[in-house]
Amino acid sequence: MFASWAAPAAGRLGIHYGWVMVAITFTVLLASAGALGILGVLLLPLQRETGWTTGTISGALAVRLLLYGLMAPFAAALLQRYGLRRTVGTGMALGIAGCGLSMMMTEAWQLYITWGGLVGLGTGLTALVLGAAVANRWFVRQRGLVIGLLTAAGASGQIVFLPVAAMLAQSDGWRVAMVPGLVVCGVAGLLMVLLGSNHPSEVGLRAYGEREPGQPPPAPVANPVRNAFATLAEASGTRAFWVLFLTFMVCGLSTSGLVQTHFVPLCSDFGMAEVEAASVLAIMGGFNFVGTIASGWLSDRYDCRKLLCWYYGLRGLSLLALPSSDFSIYGLSIFAVFYGLDWIATVPPTVKLAAQSFGREKAPLVFGWVFTGHQVGSAIAAVGGGLSRDALASHLPAFYTAGAACIVAAVVVLAIRTTPQPKGA
Repeated sequence: MFASWAAPAAGRLGIHYGWVMVAITFTVLLASAGALGILGVLLLPLQRETGWTTGTISGALAVRLLLYGLMAPFAAALLQRYGLRRTVGTGMALGIAGCGLSMMMTEAWQLYITWGGLVGLGTGLTALVLGAAVANRWFVRQRGLVIGLLTAAGASGQIVFLPVAAMLAQSDGWRVAMVPGLVVCGVAGLLMVLLGSNHPSEVGLRAYGEREPGQPPPAPVANPVRNAFATLAEASGTRAFWVLFLTFMVCGLSTSGLVQTHFVPLCSDFGMAEVEAASVLAIMGGFNFVGTIASGWLSDRYDCRKLLCWYYGLRGLSLLALPSSDFSIYGLSIFAVFYGLDWIATVPPTVKLAAQSFGREKAPLVFGWVFTGHQVGSAIAAVGGGLSRDALASHLPAFYTAGAACIVAAVVVLAIRTTPQPKGA
């Protein structure tokens, strides 16, 4: 709306508007991740108030995670068809509505509609494909670094919101704990609507580092759903797609679905207070912020397959070692450092491999389908961890399983065939 005015103003200050788009998108992803991530911290307070089982609440969180992933390829198609501002604005409105309506729920099915359905759909429209789309449209040089920065937004949301949410939930209840995230979501959505731009050429610019003037691809006239499935049909005939899909499914199995959902209840089982456990999660978020940005920098310079091999291998070892911790602040802080550096460091090299294998314009759509695999893994871990706790009185089998899966993924990812890419591509 105001990008045509803001872009020249930024240029007079020596700032390419691509970096303004990074800042706006970072804020959107931070807000979305903050509102999304705190729900796992609210599991125990909600359970104490309602008496619902861990499996029931975990099931709603699994629906949210699954919809979050299933929306990704369609979000990429909607971004192509309707642009950043409309898509992000709609997503933020759905997420705010879901969290707001959940404050009045009294039955478990309402939890599935609000936390599961509305929040899942809303956050799905502002998933990691948004960051991939902005990076691929606005940057030729420093693209990996930008992907790392935007992926790290989720970690920032975790640092900011998790400890605050845990303290508010204990002192004022889980409803009050959601309010800060909702306010930030509203502000972030408004920034994108007012200042967002779909393509550099709309404001008379080239992508950052682009030598020749670029023109935006024409908006697809076909149904966005049809475009998403057409891309899936094309990509699914390649080995690269299935390796990325399956390994990224392991990524979800070992991160958001497991640790973000069940880490606080796991620590509670071993006698750690909820606020302390949430603080450990925040520490992970801090190191995740550093690790993901470093991963973006590395993915511009080194073989992304080898990076993913290291990331999955080290994550698997850290999860297998977690049950041996004494579950003290000191012991878990060591785990938080190693696991946190690796948490979503897998995203920049995965996005880069998608772009190398399928091209710059198709990469966000392909990554959307790959991200669906991530969230299928997340949903499996969320449900599996809850069922394990209800049936076996322990979350540990789920953590052992995720650790072993990461070791397998570290080997499988090397099966992707790549071709040499121009520097900065």
